[in-house]
Amino acid sequence: MNDSKLQDLAIAVIETEARAVEKLVSEIRLPSFVEACKLMLNCKGRVVVTGMGKSGHIAGKIAATLASTGTPAFFVHPGEASHGDLGMITPADVVLALSNSGETGEIVTILPLIKRLKVPLIAMTGNPQSTLSRAAAANLNVSVEKEACPLGLAPTASTTAALAMGDALAVALLETRGFTREDFARSHPGGALGRRLLLLIDDLIHTGATMPRVNTDTLLSDALVEMTHKGLGMTIVVNDAGKLAGVFTDGDLRRAIDHRVDVHTAQIHEVMTTNCKTVRLGMLAAEALQIMDSTKINALPVVNELNEPIGALNMHDLLRAGVV
Repeated sequence: MNDSKLQDLAIAVIETEARAVEKLVSEIRLPSFVEACKLMLNCKGRVVVTGMGKSGHIAGKIAATLASTGTPAFFVHPGEASHGDLGMITPADVVLALSNSGETGEIVTILPLIKRLKVPLIAMTGNPQSTLSRAAAANLNVSVEKEACPLGLAPTASTTAALAMGDALAVALLETRGFTREDFARSHPGGALGRRLLLLIDDLIHTGATMPRVNTDTLLSDALVEMTHKGLGMTIVVNDAGKLAGVFTDGDLRRAIDHRVDVHTAQIHEVMTTNCKTVRLGMLAAEALQIMDSTKINALPVVNELNEPIGALNMHDLLRAGVV
């Protein structure tokens, strides 16, 4: 056995599985695929996905993909189904059963019970003439010419084909339902997309004693102390009425030094930035990030409807939250 032989064997596997997936295109063009989609679209309950062995692993993944793309679904082990878990299936559901042979004993056993419940059955098999296929309202043929396993025993190409067919169902349903990025984010709140599309600045801002704040007549040197203590690289500046007058940032400090401003005698209103960008509570963190990015700033004051500062938001807050 040499390196080249190992590579040739691996390439043969990929080519075999690629052919198995490519063959699905002609199967999807058949009415049975559309019928399966319609059954799931019209389902008032859940899509119950089941399968044994390697098909069971694929079934679990298909159920997870359906659930995360707008089609409520869950996996039921067929062996457990005949020992009580069948109670998880209701007449409002649709069953999607995976079996390469279409004769898996644990699945065939529960077919009469599924029929008695009048639950629509979708089969995904490699044998269109099997018991499972004949019992189904829609049969998805995922048969393959051969397995990638040289012994022809280990499910390889067949499980790849079933997985691809499951993805085809999920995406077809996703598009038909008008499922959006926001919908996806709601079912993935812990993921990066969920954080970008769901996280509000309300959860990130610095308020109260942690918010850097000085008055317009504050000496620049004292404002620098406030900035240092609060560590946001800026301070909010308010007037005597408590309204936002401007901000002073690290960039403003550099410009003041360039103009040879005396930091010990100058007041903050002489060097602050007026008409600064602000944000309100309820804004998405991703929107605040877009403002910072487009204006090349690293911090934003958060104001209420009276233009009173109630918080401050820093680019590092967004970084820590995983929004960036």
